[in-house]
Amino acid sequence: MAEPAIVAEHLVKRYGVLEALKDVSFSVPEGEVLGLLGPNGAGKTTAVRILTTLLRPDSGRAIVLGRDVRDDAARVRASIGLAGQNAAVDENLTAHENLRLVGRLTHMSTGDIKSRSDELIEQFSLAHAGNRLVRTFSGGMRRRLDLALALVHRPPVLFLDEPTTGLDPKGRTDLWTVIQRLVGKGTTVLLTTQYLEEADQLANNIVVIDHGSVIAEGTSAALKGRFGSTVIEVAFRDETAATTASERLAHVGTVARDGSRLKVSVSDGAPAMLETVRVIDGAHLEPTSMALREPTLDDVFLALTGHAAEEPPVEDDVSEADLARRGKHKTA
Repeated sequence: MAEPAIVAEHLVKRYGVLEALKDVSFSVPEGEVLGLLGPNGAGKTTAVRILTTLLRPDSGRAIVLGRDVRDDAARVRASIGLAGQNAAVDENLTAHENLRLVGRLTHMSTGDIKSRSDELIEQFSLAHAGNRLVRTFSGGMRRRLDLALALVHRPPVLFLDEPTTGLDPKGRTDLWTVIQRLVGKGTTVLLTTQYLEEADQLANNIVVIDHGSVIAEGTSAALKGRFGSTVIEVAFRDETAATTASERLAHVGTVARDGSRLKVSVSDGAPAMLETVRVIDGAHLEPTSMALREPTLDDVFLALTGHAAEEPPVEDDVSEADLARRGKHKTA
């Protein structure tokens, strides 16, 4: 059996009394996508920084393509690409010039730099803007260029740290398509995200991390099956009717009311829907809409953590120095 392309074993990272990572372990098979899922501050970026040699763990081991990130950092860096939360592009250069600069920094030959630059400009739909200064680019164009820069030297392993943050829905979908094409050609990807739909669309396997600890792992379908509940959604014209329905439906499942709308979390789907219809009809209530929906990763995350994925504890977005200062302050 082949070795995984990425291995994290019992990673711990502290900043004073603050623990950014607490015994975090996961692996990514070659040619697959791992979605590292969690809110801001969960520890996702810290894990990526360790795996890409930008940060040293306090304990534990990180391996990329069989190489230890501490003992063989230079060779690890030569074999990976990294696109972070903020596009690392030079705004005063053109797209072509940015790509050629990275080619020179990664010691590619002059001929290979030119052909690779032209290839990536086409691949990322930037041909119309290849000779424009990057400061004139839209957010989506900058994101695509940033991903192209991470691929100039054809790395077999790619780290994407919340790559679609700030993009509109079309820009996000376009970037998903690019990532899927890369994986189809054999690239291994570790993707951090707080967008549950993104993990659902792209990842072969998902690791859920919260407050520096892994709290669940599995495929999207498996996590939904273990932690999600089928939801019956019912809307009424007014809150009085919703309150009455909420009381009558308590035996059907777990009822949550938001104004004139109800969400009833159940485990048995269709039979619960039939019972809900029977109860509402028996109470002479008239809903404006009813729907039965299968569990989503949003439901899974809420069940696991008690809060939505987008709620922001903030530690992961601040600098290492800031975290160290905070840790010293708390210790004092």
